[in-house]
Amino acid sequence: MIPVELSRIVIRDMSDQQYIYVSEKNGKRSFPIVIGIFEAMEIQRKISRITTPRPMTHDLVRRLIESLGAELKQLVVNDLKDGTFYAELHLIQNGREIRVDCRPSDAIALSAAAGTPIFVEEHVMDMVGKEEGDEIDSGEGEDLFS
Repeated sequence: MIPVELSRIVIRDMSDQQYIYVSEKNGKRSFPIVIGIFEAMEIQRKISRITTPRPMTHDLVRRLIESLGAELKQLVVNDLKDGTFYAELHLIQNGREIRVDCRPSDAIALSAAAGTPIFVEEHVMDMVGKEEGDEIDSGEGEDLFS
């Protein structure tokens, strides 16, 4: 598994498709994942440490994990099928590892709040990873990391 980090969020107001970019921590490759506007805004809120008056869905999931005595150990983008990325949350509960299938955008929102490590399976990075300087078109939009 390759350790990665969230490196960029591009929000386009006039589109249903938003982009998050993950980049190798010890390498030069990165790739975008297309997500929805609500997930992009939640990730942006978590990174910016903006709180809401009531818990959002990702806050609820985090609280459920904690109330069940589990800990979010890591998240893994583990596959790409027909243009769709797949991910798993790796939880630890009473010394036992539990893997939960999820969307990468939801996993990254949870990770952004908790600082949980993000990994990408080698075969996924080999399929989609582009080196710095390679063209990756995400269209126009607000880059929240610029």
